[in-house]
Amino acid sequence: MKVSIVIPTLNEASNISRLLEHIQQNAGPQLLEIMLVDGGSTDDTVAIARAKGAQVLNCPTRSRAAQMNLGARHTRGEVLYFIHADTLPPQNFLEAIHATLESGLCMGCFRYSFDSSSWLLKCNAWFTRFNFLWCQGGDKTFFIFAATFAELGGYDEKYVIMEEYDFIRRARKKYLMPTLPHTATVSARKYQQNSWLRVQFANWLVFNLFRVGLEPVQLKKIYKQILN
Repeated sequence: MKVSIVIPTLNEASNISRLLEHIQQNAGPQLLEIMLVDGGSTDDTVAIARAKGAQVLNCPTRSRAAQMNLGARHTRGEVLYFIHADTLPPQNFLEAIHATLESGLCMGCFRYSFDSSSWLLKCNAWFTRFNFLWCQGGDKTFFIFAATFAELGGYDEKYVIMEEYDFIRRARKKYLMPTLPHTATVSARKYQQNSWLRVQFANWLVFNLFRVGLEPVQLKKIYKQILN
């Protein structure tokens, strides 16, 4: 089965080269294409991606949900794999995805660690092995059969934040979604630009407001008010 990778970006020139090189170095015959969907970068993200061999789509809406849906519509693979630009998938990600889907499951994700020696972030990362909804999120990366993604309606584009949580919440009503024992590596930049406590508070507050149904636009506004 062939895998299409979808990467939503916005001003990721400092990260995208490293990600694309990592994917290409660890790619196997299962990889069909890398589709970068840009939300209007003003830096060199698009030029770097094209130079590294990725296909590029320009999305008129600056929103990960809209960008990932657009990418999914333009890919040809049987499997979709969504990755954030500041995250490196496990080295054996293609083999792990193939084995999981061959076993009869239709989606899954990976646990992750941070590119930091902070013991607080090591504690955060430890919880990503669990499948509770609050342990989910796009940093775990996410793979799914393209047909299943379409059946579930893709990402709900009203979610300008928390789009992965909404999708996973809907998907798990019908399908199992395991967290595989392979580790992606996530940038700690959000914690470095703010603080561990501020990020934890923002995540806790927005997740719980999401659960009680606050409108996504308001969720994003609150999140941006707390974090830089």
